[in-house]
Amino acid sequence: MRITDSHCHFDFSAFEADRAQHWQRAQAVGVHRLVIPGIEAAQWPTLPRLCEAQTGLYYSLGLHPWWLAKAAADWPSQLAAALVLANADKRCVAVGEIGLDKNLSLALDQQEAAFIVQLKLAIEYQLPVILHSHGTHDRILKWLRRYAVVGGVLHGFSGSLQQAEAFWALGIHIGVGGTITYPRANKTRQAIAALPVEALVLETDAPDMPLCGFQGQPNHPAQLPLVLTALAVLRQVDETSLAIQLDRNVERLFGW
Repeated sequence: MRITDSHCHFDFSAFEADRAQHWQRAQAVGVHRLVIPGIEAAQWPTLPRLCEAQTGLYYSLGLHPWWLAKAAADWPSQLAAALVLANADKRCVAVGEIGLDKNLSLALDQQEAAFIVQLKLAIEYQLPVILHSHGTHDRILKWLRRYAVVGGVLHGFSGSLQQAEAFWALGIHIGVGGTITYPRANKTRQAIAALPVEALVLETDAPDMPLCGFQGQPNHPAQLPLVLTALAVLRQVDETSLAIQLDRNVERLFGW
């Protein structure tokens, strides 16, 4: 089986010691592509170089709300310039990771202003978006209805079927990761089981979001087959055919 990790922070220090070996470990279990989301300006010039070093690595460029408070005042022009350079690079597949987070001390209206800037850039460059949403699904949906991006993925989805369906109605895929391996995540598991399979893409968020049974350990893209297995059991479908469909989904999402 060949599967894609649609959200993996592969540039983080957890993988720095021997990144090539970490990638080989993931490939050995069938992970043939992964997307590294951009979260702050320091990454925007480095991610293209990292992805040049290994076949199968892709990236996106964006400013995550967690890093917004410390960003330079001219970050919008910096991001726009980075996207100009990335426009001809097939490895740049999205604008992200962008979004809103209710738990931040930074006011939501300031977060929303930054979010809107990046939605406009995604529309300008006809790129899908990779979304972060913590307690802000309804607010993000409001802005997505106003700014019609070409598609995207809601990373690390946790919520109800109604919320997931609202995102999918706007062409936003649902990122399925380690959350579904926790029996207590009943609402999210039920939503993922009921959604059209075409709406789903796999992710790990490694080295974050460890799977059930691996708490306290860094997550790894090589854990992605375990997410696939959990999803197949949850939806009561054949794992191989599910893997084929999920890879078609991510190819459609990122234009591969």
